[in-house]
Amino acid sequence: MLGNAFGWPHLLIILVVVVLLFGAPKLPGLARSLGQSMRIFRNEVKTMKDENSSPSDSTASDSSAQAAPVADQTPSVVSPESKPKP
Repeated sequence: MLGNAFGWPHLLIILVVVVLLFGAPKLPGLARSLGQSMRIFRNEVKTMKDENSSPSDSTASDSSAQAAPVADQTPSVVSPESKPKP
C-alpha cells in the first residue's frame, strides 16, 4: 500500500529531515523511548486479550477479595484543611 506512495528517495528525505529536527545525539534516546512505549502498548494489549478470554463469571468471594486492596489504599491521615472547626 505504501510502496506506491513512498520510494527510497522519499524515505531518505524524511530521514534527513528527522536528523535535522532532532539532532543526531538525541536520536538514540528517541528510539529508546519509542521502543519502551511500544513494549508497554503490546503488554497492555496482551493483558486486555487475556482478561477477555478468561471466564467472566465470578463469585462473591472473588469480588470481595478484589475490593479489599482498594480500601487499603485510602489515606489514613486527615489534612488540616478538612478537619471541622469547633
